[in-house]
Amino acid sequence: MQHRITIEETGEQYACGAQESLLIAMARSGRRGIPLGCRGGGCGVCKIEITRGSFETGAMSRQHVSDEDRAGDRLLACRVYPRGDVSVRVLGRMHRAVCTAAGIRPETNTTKRD
Repeated sequence: MQHRITIEETGEQYACGAQESLLIAMARSGRRGIPLGCRGGGCGVCKIEITRGSFETGAMSRQHVSDEDRAGDRLLACRVYPRGDVSVRVLGRMHRAVCTAAGIRPETNTTKRD
């Protein structure tokens, strides 16, 4: 079953199967600039915050995801598997990549002007 994943900063949506991580589905969608890192929960480059939806997680490095992060649903996209439609906010290096590619200034969340 395919679930719809929404990136809140840009409004972009992509499909993600229940057996694939949010990160792999995002990369598969053809989006350029997605930092893939280790893809195993150890490097922390794909940090996101789940703002809506149901999901399950795999193991993640405690160095990059603290107990406080887990409680706030700030997780690594490479280890999050949707169980329904999910909305996310992108954080850290992921935020810079996603927002820059969409023409949004990462530091202010405003649209670039030429």
